[in-house]
Amino acid sequence: MFLGIEIGGTKLQLGLGNGDGTLTALQRLTVEPDRGGEGIRQQITDHVPRLLETHGAAIKAVGVGFGGPVDDRSRRCVKSHQVAGWEDFPLAEWLEQQFGVPAVLGNDADLAGLAEAHFGAGRGFDPVFYVTVGSGIGGAFILEGKVHRGVGLGSGEIGHLWIEADLETLDRQRCRNLEDGSSGWALQRLAGVPSVQALAQAIRQGDEQAERHLRHARRRLALALSHVVALLCPQRIIVGGGVSLLPAELFLEPLRLELQRLAFPPFAGCWALTSAGLGEAVVVHGALAMARFRAV
Repeated sequence: MFLGIEIGGTKLQLGLGNGDGTLTALQRLTVEPDRGGEGIRQQITDHVPRLLETHGAAIKAVGVGFGGPVDDRSRRCVKSHQVAGWEDFPLAEWLEQQFGVPAVLGNDADLAGLAEAHFGAGRGFDPVFYVTVGSGIGGAFILEGKVHRGVGLGSGEIGHLWIEADLETLDRQRCRNLEDGSSGWALQRLAGVPSVQALAQAIRQGDEQAERHLRHARRRLALALSHVVALLCPQRIIVGGGVSLLPAELFLEPLRLELQRLAFPPFAGCWALTSAGLGEAVVVHGALAMARFRAV
């Protein structure tokens, strides 16, 4: 049995399983950003022992998916873009000290991509590119069943591709990346709605401004994905995250058509775009799988 943990900007998830795409237990907790990283660590130390006791579980290893960049070599968090208190934090070592078993650390989008490639919408396809469009935007490139991590700090960071740039000055402050205008938080801010679900409701009620914001965000994503096709030519592009749960006619179907218009024509027919299959537990599935792979 393994323990899988997802640490995000709004949620903390704890799961038990064998890392084979099935879950023995899953617990979801709400993150309080004002309490910072220390508050999340306290939640972990409070709730994991109870979870293990409830299910009579003994764990061999811990896998954790962290919502931000991580350093494979030092096994540390680089930083969180959403919650303070994670800068250069030795998370894998801390988990080992808390629970007395080996721990492995990964970026949350990478582990979601790993799970989808092995157990979800990417099963049987190679390579796979996964993009999560939620409060932020992340990506992962899975090649031959493994996460491609470049030199060990990450790759596939599609949310940080420049989509709009001041080419005269190349001033970063005057450029906008994909996440700036296409993430769930960006859509809520631009459309003045409390949630992505409220955005969909506004569009269905005839709100033309809300529809325009979603169209612009979606087309920016299609442009970014066209670069992914040109650079990597994945066999499957999988879209997950909260924004992907919008009705298909508002998001996934037009996104697929927009990407077809923009993608490198010689690669037409090599790739397909689809929605994720593992739901909100996807990062936990990936964390459990990574723990199993490293423990073998």
